[in-house]
Amino acid sequence: MGHRLDTGFPGAELDEVGRGQAADLAEKLAREPIDVVMTSDILRARQTGEPLAATLGVPVITHPGVREIYAGDWEMDTNWWDYIRVIQSWQTDPSIRIPNGENGVEFFHRFDEAISELEDDEYAAVVSHGGALRTWLASRGDIGIPDNWILGNTDCVVAEGRPGAWKILSWAGIPCRPADSPCQPAGDRISELTGCDTRTVPVAVGMDDQGGNT
Repeated sequence: MGHRLDTGFPGAELDEVGRGQAADLAEKLAREPIDVVMTSDILRARQTGEPLAATLGVPVITHPGVREIYAGDWEMDTNWWDYIRVIQSWQTDPSIRIPNGENGVEFFHRFDEAISELEDDEYAAVVSHGGALRTWLASRGDIGIPDNWILGNTDCVVAEGRPGAWKILSWAGIPCRPADSPCQPAGDRISELTGCDTRTVPVAVGMDDQGGNT
């Protein structure tokens, strides 16, 4: 897509590279104790999450609440900077609106609502989009997210907790907490990676610009 802001519904489908990445993700997480997979209803997110759900033998929920942040007037533009500046500003002023798009209040509300539907699931995987995930995690997680922390295609963030109390345990495979942080080892593969009990965890899968992803 030439690195364009392709954020609208239904969006581009995955190309051959993207489908390969989706297959690799399913293999990577095949042994994780995931109970449900939630995906954005944007086509490329569904096509990423469905192989994972099929491999795990778990339900897949398609939810518009975890869509990418809509770029409004900047949709299909190659200049990302105005878009990035606005969504970064939501950490201090969520009332700022993308021209003919959404503001931070609306974005956080719909993403929070979607995640709240997973409260009854012990382990969940959420397949969303790079901008949406990074913005939501920066606001709802317990650590500051540096500007250079990006999410590439099918990068994973592991978080523990519940709405209003999320601890980010790892970001794109890099542990975010010291080895001696207080937690209860769960004895599963996610626990081995993070050192912590991972009850009620969205394994958030980020999607960036490869294979038609934004």
